[in-house]
Amino acid sequence: MSPIELNKRQDTILQIVKENGPITGEQIAERLNLTRATLRPDLAILTMAGFLDARPRVGYFYSGKKTMTTASESMMNLKVGDFQSLPVVVSENMTVYDAIVQLFLEDVGTLFVVDDQSHLQGVLSRKDLLRTSIGTQELTKIPVHIIMSRMPNIVYCKKTDPLIGAAKKLIERQVDSLPVVNETEKGLEIVGRLTKTNVTKAFISLAETHDL
Repeated sequence: MSPIELNKRQDTILQIVKENGPITGEQIAERLNLTRATLRPDLAILTMAGFLDARPRVGYFYSGKKTMTTASESMMNLKVGDFQSLPVVVSENMTVYDAIVQLFLEDVGTLFVVDDQSHLQGVLSRKDLLRTSIGTQELTKIPVHIIMSRMPNIVYCKKTDPLIGAAKKLIERQVDSLPVVNETEKGLEIVGRLTKTNVTKAFISLAETHDL
């Protein structure tokens, strides 16, 4: 794995810790005439990357590692099931009008469409609903199964999947969320949803585990 490239401030932080460690984040901030909050992202990156070792109530130590191995291992240990949220599902026979109302009541970007046995049948995005609402169509008479995306055009993940892999799916498919499913003989049972917000919170929590 290639070495991480540090910016000038991160190089300066490393030099300070080398010469003065153990040293707290507040002390580093004082030497740079910056706030602790300003340095927090840099310290998190340096710690996750393995350059620094952080010990609560003690301070930062220089560890001398020069790869992203530590960060990669930590990220790969994060699982979808640890950060997923509750799914917002609708019946395949619900009207487009009611689906639009549901979307805004739940304040989500995607609705998952299920059959009578709660198995995934399709996905409804804001774009799908907006596209259908433009024109003279009677939204109270159109069932969502007519406009939803169906398999094999639905990308999903499982609770045991690595979070970083699911995050890549979100980016590659340019979607707001993924259904989290259990694969059964009868179909895909929805057990959650993974959003970009979930992923962001996960990586922030990972960084904060190294924060002092």
